[in-house]
Amino acid sequence: MSSELLDPVEVASIYEEAPLEAERHKWIESQKNGCDLGKLAISDWYANHWYYFCIGKKMEHLLGNRCWQEFSDTRFGFLKSLQLEHDLLADRILDRIFWLRMENLDIIIWAREWNLPLDRVLEILELIDINSARLEPVLS
Repeated sequence: MSSELLDPVEVASIYEEAPLEAERHKWIESQKNGCDLGKLAISDWYANHWYYFCIGKKMEHLLGNRCWQEFSDTRFGFLKSLQLEHDLLADRILDRIFWLRMENLDIIIWAREWNLPLDRVLEILELIDINSARLEPVLS
């Protein structure tokens, strides 16, 4: 049996990345308004984008696209190992979480309206555990 050298996975931090995103938001909003919005734009980003930023990072972690230390309790890339990517129902649920910003309850209601297998929907939601992406922001 040969031992293969694996590339070490770079571990990023949401708390280091978030201020950069907030600064980008500040720049964009300041450009739109023709003046530096400063802390107002930073506060706006945290109030309106923080949670979805965290969800996006959780999804990156679960899919194995980028490892985030805040989700180290969840196996990096485990959705690929479960092959949920090739599961149409899981794909639709991931779309609803990532792109439509739906919460678990929204997805359950959607599944019931479309007569989807609720047991499987709940199983997928439990595996994704999107509620663990509810991190508290650290404002400086």
